[in-house]
Amino acid sequence: MTNLKTISEKLASWRRYREAVRELSQLSDRELDDIGIRRGDIEFIVRRSVAKAA
Repeated sequence: MTNLKTISEKLASWRRYREAVRELSQLSDRELDDIGIRRGDIEFIVRRSVAKAA
């Protein structure tokens, strides 16, 4: 049962990651600049954020 829980947790984490990347990617460059994010840094920032939440 532990393996199933681990897989489920990893899948949930991956889904959170993809959702956050998708949402941030939909913002304009101006909106990203307003929150201090460059378009090229989106995946790095989200990956770091998801890792902290885990």
